[in-house]
Amino acid sequence: MEVGSLPVELWRVILAYLPLPDLGRCCQVCRAWRELILSLDSTRWRQLCLGCSECRHPNWPSQPHLEPASWREALKQHALASRTWTRNVPELQSSACLHFFRRRKDRKVWHVGPGCEFESLRGALGVTGPYDRVVLHPGVYEEQAEVALKVPVELVGLGRLGEVALLVCIEQQCPTARLCNLVFMPPWFSTVVYRTSWGHVQMDNCNFEGAQLQIRGPGTCQARFCSFSQGSSLHLFSVSLSLLDSCDFSGSDTASVTVEGPPVSERNWACKHLAALARTFPSGFISSPKAPRASSTGGNPAGGNAKKEPMSTEEWKTRMGGDAGCHGTVIEDGWSDGDCSEGDDEKKDGRGANTAKKMFTLDYKIPYDHHGLAHLLKPLEDGTLPAASSPSPPPVTPEPLTLQEELERDQEAQIMAASILGCIVRRCLFRDGKGGVHLSNYGQGRLEENVFRGLNYAVRCIQNATIVMLRNEVCECCASGVFLRLSAQGLIAENNIHSNGEAGLDIRKGANPIILCNKIHSGLRSGIVVLGNGRGSIRSNLIYNNKEAGVYILFSGNPVVSGNHIFQGQAAGIAINENGRGMITENVIKENQWGGVDIRRGGDPILRNNYICYGYSDGVVVGERGRGLIEGNHVYCNKGCGVWVMSSSLPQLLGNYIIHNCMYGLAVFCRKDSENMEEAHENFNEEGELFAWESDLDSEDGGHSARRSISVALVESNCLSYNGAVGLYVKSSEAMNVFANLVNSNRGPGIAVLQSSQLTRLVTNCILENDRGGVTVEKDCRVELRGNGIYENRGHGVRFSGIGQIVENDVVGNHGNGIQVSTSADIKVMRNRVQPAQGCGIALLGAVKGLIHDNILFEGHPDYKKKLIHLDSGNESCVLHNNILRHNNSCTSAPSWVLENPPPRPAASSPSGISSSQFPSRLGLSMTTRVGATVESGCHSGSMFCSIL
Repeated sequence: MEVGSLPVELWRVILAYLPLPDLGRCCQVCRAWRELILSLDSTRWRQLCLGCSECRHPNWPSQPHLEPASWREALKQHALASRTWTRNVPELQSSACLHFFRRRKDRKVWHVGPGCEFESLRGALGVTGPYDRVVLHPGVYEEQAEVALKVPVELVGLGRLGEVALLVCIEQQCPTARLCNLVFMPPWFSTVVYRTSWGHVQMDNCNFEGAQLQIRGPGTCQARFCSFSQGSSLHLFSVSLSLLDSCDFSGSDTASVTVEGPPVSERNWACKHLAALARTFPSGFISSPKAPRASSTGGNPAGGNAKKEPMSTEEWKTRMGGDAGCHGTVIEDGWSDGDCSEGDDEKKDGRGANTAKKMFTLDYKIPYDHHGLAHLLKPLEDGTLPAASSPSPPPVTPEPLTLQEELERDQEAQIMAASILGCIVRRCLFRDGKGGVHLSNYGQGRLEENVFRGLNYAVRCIQNATIVMLRNEVCECCASGVFLRLSAQGLIAENNIHSNGEAGLDIRKGANPIILCNKIHSGLRSGIVVLGNGRGSIRSNLIYNNKEAGVYILFSGNPVVSGNHIFQGQAAGIAINENGRGMITENVIKENQWGGVDIRRGGDPILRNNYICYGYSDGVVVGERGRGLIEGNHVYCNKGCGVWVMSSSLPQLLGNYIIHNCMYGLAVFCRKDSENMEEAHENFNEEGELFAWESDLDSEDGGHSARRSISVALVESNCLSYNGAVGLYVKSSEAMNVFANLVNSNRGPGIAVLQSSQLTRLVTNCILENDRGGVTVEKDCRVELRGNGIYENRGHGVRFSGIGQIVENDVVGNHGNGIQVSTSADIKVMRNRVQPAQGCGIALLGAVKGLIHDNILFEGHPDYKKKLIHLDSGNESCVLHNNILRHNNSCTSAPSWVLENPPPRPAASSPSGISSSQFPSRLGLSMTTRVGATVESGCHSGSMFCSIL
């Protein structure tokens, strides 16, 4: 019969009446017939699948409203899975032709119920042979003692699910058995309704109410489309392999599924069939063509895929409520960003109009473009500007890697993703109970595409257990969603973990999981918490909109946090407190309400190559007793400071880009008033998690020794550019070293030191084109300026009122005085090269006591007649000696002055092998020149040491 003899629609109507065996035969006729049969997927195949009494909707229980990709394929998978229990037969070793002569087992059907052959289940089981079927008619069957299954048997309930109820306790003593379409309730003498210690049991479309099932290895279990309610639970002890598919767990008093003990080495006959069945489930790790990677500009320390920022600088300014500049923002009421120089009244906007700039044009300009940090300001090979000199923030950020990309570079995670061992739970629903899955004592489990909702906790993995979680949803748990403790490990990938009462993931006590490509969001507390010597590798996750820190590390937690996007949190992006550590690398941390990264109370992480941007507060906060290495990060467009360092903190800030922040770039701040002490403690206490977890720590989580012996805060090789106020603001009673930084185009002074009872060393920095001067040092501050290049700032080059020395600096082209010293107790100004644009070269105002010698001063403008060295009359305490004044005595041409022997400062150069298009390089400075003074304990309680970089 040809298919084309009738319309296709008519054929479909005719074939819709065929039973399943006939449809299978029609598929084997020819290709045209096969395509015709396959086209019945949404009609006849759907009808056959839903009409099967042994299974439910393919997406039950979690998504019954969604149709499967193929009804025929779902029915096929059900048919294969329902026959697993019958495969315990010996394989023929002789010729394949003997297969046709093999006799089939004669399966008998026994009926149990009123008016049937047997009225009790026990009676029927006494006469059944191997692989017989026992059909129970509607009714309630109760046994007063334990029932033993001694031969393979199939127990099937007749009618709709719920019409056959068993109050029994069954012990399986045979290799295999099957339960189908039954309701199990515990008898009066035991809560256990089924147990086996070596055989295989298959359960299809059964309900368990207030009952327990116990499977002990090498026994195995396969449960499909079953309901566990009213406190029912499944206990697996040292199982090699068991499979729970499309089951509903609700109302449990403890964990719904408990897996305890390592898988036994001895395996029963069903393990190989369950493993084959488990592998038919799509794993989702099939390689796919990789998307092309966008090129990054302005330096991309994290590498990876690039993603356009959703906002331009102007849009960010609008969103933040006007101009991103500081508009005179101050930290202390009695001080503003710096005094305006003469002529600044003509450029109130802080940048100056073109006419104002023309006033300060140097007729005798000395070139300085080849100083040691000039490579950070020059255009790149593709013509774009580097981040240090670009008026716009970086336009790209790295995208998180896909799971496939993560697995390709992590062999351990790849092995875990492919492993099939222990208990496999897939497409199940866990709801409205105490716990979901509990693994302990070297137990192993694999969870795929399950839903955990409304529980106390979803997954608890402790005591060296191993968990593999793939594509699950964990939500609305009262406590933490996933809890790992006591050296637990595993792979947690592509899950959606959200709206939980505590942390989405809680990692403690030596647990060391691999956490990849998850969505962790909308939690009522933190996204991920690592504490109590917990570890872990947290990579390529989306962590957002959590009420507290996106990642919270404390009490000696030491994870690797890499390649994540942490954004839109209601507190800090990452918080490291109470001796927490960690390697924090290549993350995008943006749009968080508090600091992007918050380090306090002994926190000592490595923070490297991250994008920390568009925050509603500060970029990085290093609080009291905070430590850490902060290196190679892009910190930009934060509404507060770039980096805020509080008192008694000893961070190292190396090679960071701190740009386009609304307030200070780097602020080192110490204030002792009690009001701010209370405010700081109150804000920290609001996180709450510190006190909730502190009582859970054992003595082994005690003291944490510092990773490095650091006695002075270090700021080296950073770019502080285009910030809304001062580039580097210092108000602290603790020593600090500031080496080889580029400080340019900030809207306040480049560097302002307002309080510094210990020595602050400013060495080999380039301080360029800042709006209100280069360096400002207030009264009684102890500061050393050595080897800096201070060029074309729109104020005084150096305004110094403190104690210290200004040695071997180049101060060229600044719009005010080159070096202005006033009311200083003692100052040495030696071997500097100074050229002012319109003011004095060196101005000594008031009762200055000091030594001014061996300086070279160049005339800047022929029509401006201020003295190159100005000393107030009556000053007898200041000694001028051997200074060289260079004027243009020719009326025809400007002198060709250059800065040579040495060349323009800073004199250090970029080491070879490091691209300036990445992050600022560590410059080659001799360690013998660095001050190693011990930090005094003058303001350890509540003062703030703010480092905004």
